Amino acid sequence: MRLSPSRLPLLIFLLAALGSAQKPAGEWRYYGSDAQSTKYSPLDQINKDNVKNLQVAWQWKADNFGPRMDANWEVTPLMAGGVLYFTAGTRRDVVAVDAVTGETLWLYRYDEGERGARAVRFNNRGVAYWNDGHGDERILLISPGYHLIELNAKTGTPIPAFGASGIVDLWTGLDRDNIQPGVIGATSPAIVVRDVVIVGAALGVGAAPRTKETVPGYVRGYDIHSGKLLWTFHTIAQPGEFGNETWEQDSWKYTGNTAVWAPLSADEDLGYVYLPVEMPTGDVYGGHRPGNNLFGDSLVCLDARTGQRIWHYQIVHHDMWDYDNPAAPVLLDLTVNGKQIRAVAQVTKQAFTYVFDRVTGQPVWPIEERPVPQSDVPGEKSSPTQPFPTKPPAFDRQGVTESDLIGFTPEIKAEAIRIAGQYKLGPVFTPPMVYDSNAGKKGTIQLPGAGGGANWQGAAADPEAGILFVPSVTDAYVSALVHDPKRSNMNYIASGGLGGPTVFGLPLFKPPWGRITALNLNTGERLWMIPNGETPESVKKNPALKGIDTSNFGNSTRAPLLVTKTLLFAPSGRGDSGFRAIDKKSGAVVFKMDLPGNASGGPMTYSINGRQFIVVAVASVPGAAPELVALALPAGSSEPARRDPN
Repeated sequence: MRLSPSRLPLLIFLLAALGSAQKPAGEWRYYGSDAQSTKYSPLDQINKDNVKNLQVAWQWKADNFGPRMDANWEVTPLMAGGVLYFTAGTRRDVVAVDAVTGETLWLYRYDEGERGARAVRFNNRGVAYWNDGHGDERILLISPGYHLIELNAKTGTPIPAFGASGIVDLWTGLDRDNIQPGVIGATSPAIVVRDVVIVGAALGVGAAPRTKETVPGYVRGYDIHSGKLLWTFHTIAQPGEFGNETWEQDSWKYTGNTAVWAPLSADEDLGYVYLPVEMPTGDVYGGHRPGNNLFGDSLVCLDARTGQRIWHYQIVHHDMWDYDNPAAPVLLDLTVNGKQIRAVAQVTKQAFTYVFDRVTGQPVWPIEERPVPQSDVPGEKSSPTQPFPTKPPAFDRQGVTESDLIGFTPEIKAEAIRIAGQYKLGPVFTPPMVYDSNAGKKGTIQLPGAGGGANWQGAAADPEAGILFVPSVTDAYVSALVHDPKRSNMNYIASGGLGGPTVFGLPLFKPPWGRITALNLNTGERLWMIPNGETPESVKKNPALKGIDTSNFGNSTRAPLLVTKTLLFAPSGRGDSGFRAIDKKSGAVVFKMDLPGNASGGPMTYSINGRQFIVVAVASVPGAAPELVALALPAGSSEPARRDPN
């Protein structure tokens, strides 16, 4: 569903945002490089001719930052004024590091006691940055226990005038009485738009929630100077608000989640912020929340100053698949059929890319409401249709047919067919089923699974060429429901979150199991697709594949991406320490090196003193602490880094 926006004044297209400071050349001030979340930098000192000379310039190790955080350190540092800012450890200590040498400059730690120790989420992606253009610089942290903290970027000390001595309690203003440690927090940083700090939320995994009565993840805006709450956007529409009727049987009163746990994006010229909203409680059963459930699974555009909804589009109606909007929307300008469009692209777990005019919310290409299979779970009322974009094409496998099954030998194929026969198969949006129903089947094989497709790594863009690069995995999930009053007051919950079935120790579906896809958003066509990462050794050595070429199977992991003027950089992700430079036009790998560990966060780049650096968080090395790794060409070996003309 969409709401046409009110008419915009012509001035909005002629003037830049008032009070917004231009990013100096070579810096990286947002989680995704810029407010548009492109993960793009125009720097090109490191290019396809000299990338082979990349070497480690410095390393910053997280040895003494509390319990190991390998799987949770999804951080991308920011760089402003020659300083890197990021978080480390399960307490999310804020760290400032010299961008040239890696020397630690200051640390900030906030002890939240039980509230922090019992945080709902310990994974985190970093901090937000703001300055006034006149020397006042601030860092904003959302703590594990859900406090918003504002620090002086030069000293790491809290800003006294912000909230209570630099801290705003984000529990305040949530309208439920069941808020307690371990219920609500955040994993992604805030974003600052026109002096408004906009905050999302993250809640617990919802495949088997203990109760249907859960805290909602409202999105809120705070004044950058005082910490005063300016507005609240109800992601679960309240009485009198647009969309409340989509929560039938008064389910808006008790349903929760519907948060924005992925990073946010913004258009500072328009003064708009874009919210990739997740699904409501619970992930696999919606019988307690009949209706389409706005604004669950919607891309929502708000006025950043007021919180007023400008437009929205619901990408999944009445979600039963855990198909959250998992990634920051990407803003870029396109030329489609000769028409210039200020666009926003949302990649999804179900492997679609939805592209809209970011001013009006009008789809760039038609999106069709198509009939989908209906649920037979007692009490469930599924949506008869779901929105399918006509362009661009899906970037990963969708749904399951026999032709999707692995079959390198007759034996493998026969066994794959036998195993698949134990489950319910069907196209994308085939609903979950009750375990051992449907002639004794074990559940629905959902592809993409609950993790996607795409996930928090999101997409990266070349805004000059209009190309979107999307990392994804072919990873199935068995969606089977059980009634278990001892575990939950919901009628049905997941039976245990079964992963996709295997055959001879191999995934049931054809490779590649991880991929990077380039989409030309000016034409809506796929440009290329390549496998991501190296085929795992366990697959190469599997006796069932003797004599089979396994070189292009890829790894079931997503590559957090970085785009520069000349190259696409792709650390393979968890399970593979490879770091590759890829030709943006062809997808050809032009260089590969091994990092000291597996990339756990997204890479970023910056230039300082005429030298370009690439920094990436790595982890998951037995016996070694997570660390930041800075890469650069040998000092003095190249021309000065070219600068962003803006």
